[in-house]
Amino acid sequence: MHSEVEKYFGKLIQWQAELEVLRSIILECHLTEDFKWKHPCYTFENKNIVLLQEFKEYCAVMFPKGALLQDSEAILVQITQNVQSDRQIRFKSIEEIQKLKELLKLYVFEAIEIEKAGLKVKMKDTSEFEIAEELKTYFELNPAFKTAFESLTPGRQRGYLLHFSQLKQSKTRETAIKKHVQRIFMGKGLNDCICGISKRMPNCDGSHKLLVNS
Repeated sequence: MHSEVEKYFGKLIQWQAELEVLRSIILECHLTEDFKWKHPCYTFENKNIVLLQEFKEYCAVMFPKGALLQDSEAILVQITQNVQSDRQIRFKSIEEIQKLKELLKLYVFEAIEIEKAGLKVKMKDTSEFEIAEELKTYFELNPAFKTAFESLTPGRQRGYLLHFSQLKQSKTRETAIKKHVQRIFMGKGLNDCICGISKRMPNCDGSHKLLVNS
């Protein structure tokens, strides 16, 4: 048993029983237990196959290359529209987990075969994402902001581009861009923590709300 994983389960307040069951099922697939990104991670020959995750409304197993799974039963969830590769299977009870136990193992074995074959998810290039006209204007007015944006990782850039372009009204897009200027200058992505107290670093888990209400 991995010591960091044991500590993780010892600190869980919600979904502990469900995640313990998921852990047992995954270990039956002869994967190696590790601890990455502050979550239990299960690997095959040092390749990440699946992670356990807990959220307020559900717990989940997350496949880093889930987009390559056939998903014959249509149970995989794309976490957000920004995520191109990861996919989750979400659970809200032990009964749900037991019902899908054998199917879950099939998905895990398929993920292992994907790694054996060396397959990779073809990522959409940043240049293929639409740049909102309001963002183009902001770049022209503020070259330093344009430089800060282009200094972001490609994934963070794509997150912002998709977010801004999906807003329907020009005024709303302008407001959203101005709202995220400081975050972009800090080198942070759309969902990154900037308060420093998130328990899901580098992702935001809403802990900043405690600062507002305290």
